[in-house]
Amino acid sequence: MKYLNPTCVEISIIYCFCYTPFSSQFACNLFRTLPPPTNPHGAEYDPEEDEPTLEAAWPHLQLVYEFFLRFLESPDFTPSTAKRSIDQQFVIQLLELFDSEDPRERDLLKTTLHRIYGKFLGLRAYIRKQINNIFYQVLYESERHNGIAELLEILGSIINGFALPLKEEHKQFLQRVLLPLHKVKSMSVYHPQLAYCVVQFLEKDSVLTEVVIKGLLKFWPKTHSPKEVMFLNELEEILDVIEPHEFRKIMRPLFQQLARCVSSPHFQVAERALYFWNNDYIMTLISDNADVILPIMFGALYKNSKSHWNKTIHGLIYNALKLFMEMNQRLFDECTVRYKDERQRERQKIKEREEAWVALEQAAIQNADKTKSGNAIDLIHPSTGNSQFSSPIADNEEEEDGIDPTTLADTINALPDKGAPAEDEEPVDAAVQRDLTRRKSFLPVDFETRKALLQHHQHKVEPST
Repeated sequence: MKYLNPTCVEISIIYCFCYTPFSSQFACNLFRTLPPPTNPHGAEYDPEEDEPTLEAAWPHLQLVYEFFLRFLESPDFTPSTAKRSIDQQFVIQLLELFDSEDPRERDLLKTTLHRIYGKFLGLRAYIRKQINNIFYQVLYESERHNGIAELLEILGSIINGFALPLKEEHKQFLQRVLLPLHKVKSMSVYHPQLAYCVVQFLEKDSVLTEVVIKGLLKFWPKTHSPKEVMFLNELEEILDVIEPHEFRKIMRPLFQQLARCVSSPHFQVAERALYFWNNDYIMTLISDNADVILPIMFGALYKNSKSHWNKTIHGLIYNALKLFMEMNQRLFDECTVRYKDERQRERQKIKEREEAWVALEQAAIQNADKTKSGNAIDLIHPSTGNSQFSSPIADNEEEEDGIDPTTLADTINALPDKGAPAEDEEPVDAAVQRDLTRRKSFLPVDFETRKALLQHHQHKVEPST
């Protein structure tokens, strides 16, 4: 592409017949099936601690990448001629290489794709769509991809060039892709690039602030403290560019979450949340809306100023309380009195609850004693007389069943005593014991039919031989 003429003048030459061979050379040498991943993914992978897997053929690949980049960056490069060979299929194969584990290759891929995006206007929408598909795959299928950080870095520069007003397509990309990417386990690998993209959107259109803040609060981590610190870092970057009228829309849920962070037993989370009070612009926003923010934050600050285990947190909390006191002394005193009254009411509720449980326990013990005494009396003196099949049934239950216990006992006693019981007949003692424990489990018995069956078995005549 470049050579030196005899007079040492550098000349750049790209003929029209060079485009297809150059693109084919790039495709033949670089488009390949990537090997299976070897690095741990998700929260287990730390790019600062874990060594990346390097491509063995990198010296050769690097030469091809640099050759193709010089081809794209040449002042004689003509996109209208190159679009015959650099098409949608070429872009798809190029994007597949972003999953390479070698960071050197991903860096050159990022530069190559960015040059193609800038020169080929007809491929821009297609490139954005295919990048979105990769993000959707990470969100809803694999949860892993090695090139998310590089793709987000490309998108950061693309978002910076969006024209105003923003298209609905771009707003949907923010809500459906960028915000859900906060819930992926491996967010720590690409969080700086993700936060940059979000802030770029807010600088373009401040109306999206409420959507972004509510999205962050929706995906706020509950048990992962390092990830919570990253969310707080991103939140401060957003507050640095927020408009005052947009801040008033989201300040209540925002500072409710900050109050929970201040109360976190993990000192790094509490420390990062309290650093917000060192930001001058954020303090200006808080001062303008102290009548809403101070009542939300006061309880968490006052409680943890005495109960938090880390002394550094105590100092930061005292600093925040001092700033609030200087903002509005009267409101601070009112919050102090209100907090003490609430604490007193909570103690009273706890005391009443404990007393109610004690009374309930005593009542349960008394009822248990009465029940045991009643069962013992029923076993010794059955209400149905001396019948073998009688059971301790309450009077109201007897009336509901429509059975007179006296008639029932007389009917059973009238059964004949002679003759052996049938083979399938249950012993009387077992029936009595079972009737005492599981009375409701048996079907009613027709005693007339049973009497007739017993008489039939006793007086049955043997057939003649």
